[in-house]
Amino acid sequence: MEQVGELKKRVIISTISLYLQSGYSAVLGLVANLVLTILLSPATFGIYITILSMISILNYFSDVGLAASLIQKKEINDEDVETTFTIQQLLILTLISIAFLLTPFIIKFYNLPSDGKYLYWALLFSFFLSSLKTIPSVFLERKIQFQKIVLVQVFENSVFYLSVIIFAILGFQLKSFTYAVFLRSITGLVMIYIISPWMPRVGINWVHLKQLLRFGVPFQAGSFLALFKDDLITLYLGKVLGFEGLGYIGWAKKFAEAPIRIIMDNLSRVMFPVMARIQQDKQKISRLIEKILHYQTLILAPSIIGLAIIMPILVSTIPKYNKWEPALPIFFLFCLSSLFSSYSSPFMNLFNALGNVKISFTFMAIWTAMVWTLTIILTPTLGYFGFPVTQLVLSSTFLFVVWQAKRFINFTFIKSIYKPIITALLMGLVLIIIKSLIPLSFISLGVIIFMGGLTYFILLLVLFKINLINEVRSVFSYE
Repeated sequence: MEQVGELKKRVIISTISLYLQSGYSAVLGLVANLVLTILLSPATFGIYITILSMISILNYFSDVGLAASLIQKKEINDEDVETTFTIQQLLILTLISIAFLLTPFIIKFYNLPSDGKYLYWALLFSFFLSSLKTIPSVFLERKIQFQKIVLVQVFENSVFYLSVIIFAILGFQLKSFTYAVFLRSITGLVMIYIISPWMPRVGINWVHLKQLLRFGVPFQAGSFLALFKDDLITLYLGKVLGFEGLGYIGWAKKFAEAPIRIIMDNLSRVMFPVMARIQQDKQKISRLIEKILHYQTLILAPSIIGLAIIMPILVSTIPKYNKWEPALPIFFLFCLSSLFSSYSSPFMNLFNALGNVKISFTFMAIWTAMVWTLTIILTPTLGYFGFPVTQLVLSSTFLFVVWQAKRFINFTFIKSIYKPIITALLMGLVLIIIKSLIPLSFISLGVIIFMGGLTYFILLLVLFKINLINEVRSVFSYE
């Protein structure tokens, strides 16, 4: 029981730490971007974003999923760690060498100034230093000690944003990013080795490498497909619909998916190593899955339904915001698809944690093929609605993901989610009635939000005897 309590304690601390770090970074980034967009020209800022995107693409090829393999394995030894580190460094050095040799082409293709070249090299150097942090970070993830990783990230982000602001104020222009990137990389590397000491060792055990790649390659391939499915489709939509249509879709998708991005992304990052640690105990995993489904629905269902109701108020009351009114129908479709897609995430983590990464890769491959095929077919006829309808069809396939998961563990799906969903729908009905009875304004927005929370709390208690206060207490209880 103490082991279970200790694991739950680490999960709670890790999850809260990730949420706090996300909030801190978002606020700090917002302030920094505000200052930088005042001090720097759009071209200077655009150069940084462009070069950063190139480095992000390199990251997909940096370790062929070996780090994820170390997190997923029930037990690891020195040979696993040495092999992962060595292979990763060989890949990193190869990628950096190729990228460095391509410097003249990159400069010519993007017409970069000389300072842009140095920023490009600085980011390549940062890419190398970041790779040296992988093994210490893996050790912390295996121990479910994300708060220590978060501490490093907080310091890294603070050093980067503060230094880039200071250098920009001093008039260093594009060099501000170059110096800030150096400082951030060195700070993060030193801190992670202080918090999670490890002496790098080189060596390749081919037997262990084969075992690691069996999980790692499909895992990383799935990540690459996600890039192809979610990011590159934007280029197609921009070409077919134009920037205005893409703007409507981007606005609707960003706000509709905000609840699952905030809740599910951080939760998924913690749940993968947790499930991997208890992968032999199917009964414990079953209980964990049911709790995740229950708690995520308790939060997401009212959040998404409430967001769908208040967004039209925001569009009509915020000055100069009615330009987004044509995107509201698209927004409603994305709201529904985001709720559906949230039920795939826990099970994708489950497949990966149990070592069945080929299943998650297969689903990702099917979704990638579907999103491109349906978008290309539907966009010419449905216009702006082609992609949102495609997303709704894709998200509906969570039923097949649930069916597949039941082959591995025994859990109750409907029983875990139906109470919050029914309550959230009733809450939405009450809010629609209230909305029709009062004039739209910022005051009415506050009234609707307050009444939504109160209605949801009361209906849960009256209809299903679920006390949200007790639910929160049970989450933070280490029993």
